[in-house]
Amino acid sequence: MKSALIIGSGLGGLSTALRLSHKGYDVTILEKHHRAGGRLNLIEQDGFRFDMGPSFMSMTYELDELFNSINEKNPIELEELDPLYQVFFEGKEKPRLIYKDLQKLQEEFKDIEPDLANKVDKYLSRAGQFFHDTEDKVVKSNFNNKLEYILKLSRVPLKHLPYLFKTMWSEVDKTFKSEEMKIIFSLVAFFLGSTPFQTPAIYSLLNYTEMRHNGYWKVKGGMYKMVEEILKILERNGVKIHYNTEIVSIGNNNSKLNEVIDQNGKRWTADIIISNSDAASFRGKLLGRKNYSEAKLDKMHWTLAPYTIYLGVKGKVDKLMHHNYFLGSNFRGYADTIFTSSINPQKPYYYVNVTSKSDQTAAPEGHENIYILCPVPDLRFKKDWSDKEELAETLISDLSQRTGFDIKNNIVTKRIMAPDDWANTLNLYKGSGLGLAHDIDQVGAFRPSNKDEEFSNLYYVGASTTPGTGLPMVIISSKLVTERIEKDYATLS
Repeated sequence: MKSALIIGSGLGGLSTALRLSHKGYDVTILEKHHRAGGRLNLIEQDGFRFDMGPSFMSMTYELDELFNSINEKNPIELEELDPLYQVFFEGKEKPRLIYKDLQKLQEEFKDIEPDLANKVDKYLSRAGQFFHDTEDKVVKSNFNNKLEYILKLSRVPLKHLPYLFKTMWSEVDKTFKSEEMKIIFSLVAFFLGSTPFQTPAIYSLLNYTEMRHNGYWKVKGGMYKMVEEILKILERNGVKIHYNTEIVSIGNNNSKLNEVIDQNGKRWTADIIISNSDAASFRGKLLGRKNYSEAKLDKMHWTLAPYTIYLGVKGKVDKLMHHNYFLGSNFRGYADTIFTSSINPQKPYYYVNVTSKSDQTAAPEGHENIYILCPVPDLRFKKDWSDKEELAETLISDLSQRTGFDIKNNIVTKRIMAPDDWANTLNLYKGSGLGLAHDIDQVGAFRPSNKDEEFSNLYYVGASTTPGTGLPMVIISSKLVTERIEKDYATLS
């Protein structure tokens, strides 16, 4: 029986453990945190429960593929969001509801965007064509080198080529008349930890996945239920997990990585090692690769860092629903400065999730659990977060004003995680929330490979290797790395 050691227990690492243990590998997982899940984690405090990071999922059929691949029934109960979310624009008292149903959407925006259903239908049809023309050829493929990747891209219909070089904003700008609608259809860029003025137009395919292909789904019982259900299967499969164990260096090696060493000096060995930590910074910090030195990593384009607040609040905030976006009045100016500012934003854009709206177990009776996420610059640009309480005050005050509910004076419990907290807790490079950004020169074969360049038994899984960031993408990543391993080693099942 071949042994596999997985460093990190994010969704990518856990999914890989499912696949490999099903195929007969003896799997061990090492996790720095006291709990599995990586970004897909849980905060429990004073009777409240919060999703630590992701709060919804799209492309949920990738979950079905994962469990089907190990002959298990999908144990995760999903509930579709309808409406998808609501958007609060500064200076507008009434939020805008975003529906998948195009007739409902058109009715919602009839005062500012004529013929909306027809415009959205054409926009989504274009995005859908690109999605289906590239999903198997590009997203769900391994690449041995850049030439192979470019040859695969050449098989994609030429009509899609211009979208590789245009920005998402340029596409929404020519499609819609109103500024509000342009902003709403470019919000998905922030899901990638970027802005629509930098994100390639091809990522309009995310609009397609949210509004037509699959939608947005929440997990019954909270997002962490996904981790809990996977852990049950891993336990049945004999997978061992060691918590509070951080790999800090490597041991003896030649053409293979023979051992890794934790913070206590313990040496861990296995036939195969898979890193679920950041695929770029792992190569630099642990392996000492010159191409991934700190200086070179800092020149790469990283996604925005998360600044998160978890509030337990007495009372019910009627204006909030499950998903809420709060936007200012200077979208372009805000997007241009958010990546590199060294000071807290004065009028921040932010997202609010309230799972207690649909899950009564997430908060005590008569209370709400409010999770606020504000994208901020990573630690390359703002190193000192000793002022994190100031930004919390700004966000809580703004949310109170725009919902008409005195949140500050009804707080029962509060926790803040600034970028330095995220970096220290989960080893996120410079606090970047989703790892490497999805620029054209950082996707496909231009992204750090899921197979190491020097050690024949070292592999990578997760957001900063192929195909990219997001829950469905890291599940696909686990499939791709498993295919790599199977190709290199005889299947044991």
